[in-house]
Amino acid sequence: MTTSLPTEQAIIGEPEVVEDARHAESHPAWLRLKAAATALQGLQAKDGSVPDPVDHPAARDHVAVITAAVATLAPLFPHDAAYLAALPRDVARWEADGFGVPDFLDSLVAFQPQEHRVDGIRHLVVFPMYTQNGSPDRHVEALIVEAIWPEFIADLEAGDYGNKLFLSLRLIDFTPGYDTNSAVLFPETVAMREIPTFTWGAIFQDREAARFRRVVAAAADITKLDLPADAAELVADQDLAERTFVMWDLIHDRTHMRGDLPFDPFMIKQRMPFFLYTLEEMRCDLTAFRECVRIEQALTARAEAGEDLSETEQATLRHAKLVHYAVLFDRVFRFALTGSRVRNYDGLGGQLLFAWLHRRHVVEWRDVKLSVDWEGLAPAVVELGDAIDRLYWESIDRPKTVHWLKAHELVASVVAPHPASAWAQGLPQDVLAGPPKGLTDLVLDDEFPLSMFFEALEKKMRGVIDSTAGIRAADA
Repeated sequence: MTTSLPTEQAIIGEPEVVEDARHAESHPAWLRLKAAATALQGLQAKDGSVPDPVDHPAARDHVAVITAAVATLAPLFPHDAAYLAALPRDVARWEADGFGVPDFLDSLVAFQPQEHRVDGIRHLVVFPMYTQNGSPDRHVEALIVEAIWPEFIADLEAGDYGNKLFLSLRLIDFTPGYDTNSAVLFPETVAMREIPTFTWGAIFQDREAARFRRVVAAAADITKLDLPADAAELVADQDLAERTFVMWDLIHDRTHMRGDLPFDPFMIKQRMPFFLYTLEEMRCDLTAFRECVRIEQALTARAEAGEDLSETEQATLRHAKLVHYAVLFDRVFRFALTGSRVRNYDGLGGQLLFAWLHRRHVVEWRDVKLSVDWEGLAPAVVELGDAIDRLYWESIDRPKTVHWLKAHELVASVVAPHPASAWAQGLPQDVLAGPPKGLTDLVLDDEFPLSMFFEALEKKMRGVIDSTAGIRAADA
């Protein structure tokens, strides 16, 4: 591609239609920035460089538009002044270095959105980056995002559920890397020369909530599941769902580094059988579920004793109950059926939860109708969480390979492994005596295939799930 865009300076006298960031997505400078970043992506290689010198004039035009647009938009985001001042310098260095592999470390270090967790505050974000569950290429992406931080979440975070790194966002507008299934913004995805200490990680709860609502509404209809009134309201109300997902993810995220951990779950890059990541994600989800049960019980007891709950406490109580539904339905209906069958650890988590509940008759599939014992749900889910916690606690005293074997044993006791599974049949002695790599190599890509129930449901849900790629709140 050699097509270039006009520079910011070439557009003289164009009205700037907003005075603050509340409508920045309609600002002419943002529209120019977004178009320039999208065009620049077509010139970039996988590593973010622009390798062909023939494309450098066009690349210079595109980055000129981006830099000028950032300067125009920066006053709308005064809380990000340090970042928006550092960003053009990183762009200029990249251009001066001949558009090699980009390095945006300086601007990344200057970007500190976790210091501004105020409901409704917005950020302009421009980085060369890959997007998880989206584009694997480190291309320049541009976003306008908005914080979701209601008062009851601020109180939870300031109290028993502190997590200074956690950031909850809403997608306002974005370049093609986010017109995908990606629902996170993580600093480690940015192209940089060295790895700093990461101080934040963001989840787009609006996308999570919108996907949840569309998928669960369809799945409940297909399976003839009768939803309780509050669960039906959760599925129908985008704002309510967003706040519920913030509460779930706040507790989930902090759990990764808390508890009886036989290993450092995600901070150390290590190759492990994918079902280990299944259990880690489920441990965090079920901890969130368990904590919300505890919060609900404590606040309900106070209310029943005649104590007046504050508005914030009433909101906390309401959302704590809704987290139960969110974990159940998102795991069973969306995660279990989303993505490929190649080492899909999130998918396996949904299969595990469904099978666990089905074997305890909390979930029943009978007469082509799904039903749930709502009274029995919380104790059964907590029981699964306790089983995973027990596995972790016991494995502190075990070698790595024994922990892996016990983890497979736990999952296989609930979800049937593939008939050809070497793990289910018993791994050869030479593999067991060798390095851990040998054990990982013998895990099938689809070690735990979908059950007949999920195979049938997937065929009816495939179009709905595919339709959620790139979804935002306005589309729900």
